[in-house]
Amino acid sequence: MDNQEESLIFPPHFFWGCATSAHQIEGGLNNDWSEWEKSPRRLKDLKNKQRDPLDFISGGAANSFIDNNADIACLKNLNANAYRFSVDWSRIEPEEGRFDLKALNYYKDLVKKLRAQGIEPFVTLWHWPLPLWLRDKGGWENRQIVTYFEKFTEKVVTYLNEEVNFWITLNEPMVYASQSYLTGEWPPNKKNPLALWRVINNLVLAHRASYQILKKIDQNNRVGIAKHNIYFEAANNSLINKVLKNIADWWWNFRFLNKIKNCQDFIGLNYYFHNLVNYGFGKQKIYEKQSDLEWGLHPEGIYHLLKDLKKYNKPVYITENGLADKGDQHRSWYIEEILKNVHRAIGEGVEVKGYLHWSLADNFEWAEGFKPRFGLYEVNFQTYERVARPSAQFYADICKNNRI
Repeated sequence: MDNQEESLIFPPHFFWGCATSAHQIEGGLNNDWSEWEKSPRRLKDLKNKQRDPLDFISGGAANSFIDNNADIACLKNLNANAYRFSVDWSRIEPEEGRFDLKALNYYKDLVKKLRAQGIEPFVTLWHWPLPLWLRDKGGWENRQIVTYFEKFTEKVVTYLNEEVNFWITLNEPMVYASQSYLTGEWPPNKKNPLALWRVINNLVLAHRASYQILKKIDQNNRVGIAKHNIYFEAANNSLINKVLKNIADWWWNFRFLNKIKNCQDFIGLNYYFHNLVNYGFGKQKIYEKQSDLEWGLHPEGIYHLLKDLKKYNKPVYITENGLADKGDQHRSWYIEEILKNVHRAIGEGVEVKGYLHWSLADNFEWAEGFKPRFGLYEVNFQTYERVARPSAQFYADICKNNRI
């Protein structure tokens, strides 16, 4: 940071922290995703690409289920006052209607440990994997899943409600639906536009139902989703590009939020991508910097997305933002530039109330395995030791001082 630049102060009571998901850090899970990781089709595909299948099986992940104290210690070192994590449906309800008390107690204990350290829990109810019994009933294609999600919500929220104020019902519904039912890259590996449509509609209904239950249990519960939005930018100011941008914004960024606008207390924004619209999509600029996954780093995009969300008149929490950067070359720069743009949006009237960096520590990436390193903390996946990258101290100073 340039010492000559004036520091930018964030609003009082701003939430600073990190985000994770159960399947990516806990280890030892048995769900539709872990089954897919080991499926003959998947293993054959990896071997054809000359990749070691073991790098693409979540297995013990980051060992967080066995030792979540390691994660809490990292959060404490970062001066974090918020932590977003997810509960795993397959762990809590391994068989239809049978809720595992040990699993529920695990999450209750985690929440209490966070509270003891002055860390606000943001609990995600569903971050993609499904129990096997539910997969066998058709998963999100089956309208009945809405009822199952209602029951799951009621059980989890009743159990954790006393210690939790912020609930995220669904993580990135459009990403999940598209990758699983349109491109077929994720389980259940379908390429079916009709299935995609059904799944999106069922996710909308599930959120609405879950919202009602959360409010019925405790009117003070704050409820939202984590919505992955892309900054679509029309090139050359041309009319065709503007029309394409508006269509993309409607379909990808706004349609789901519009469907649930009366059933959310806040919007969670996940930001990773900029897409230059130039008589088509994905006509990317040459970026100043890019991540290890070759995702172009475009910090300014978050400003435009936040401005777009202002019309909903809801508080916004940035529930994910980060990059794969094993060598930690760009992370501090990226965090600083992102936060400058967040601060700019706040200055223009957007009610941003928190920033949760993805991710706390290296974890298992869904289709990319263990290679991408998103963590402020480096994880040795043999010993599960966590070591702070230089960017962790940079972020810890921001969290402590509430300024950049």
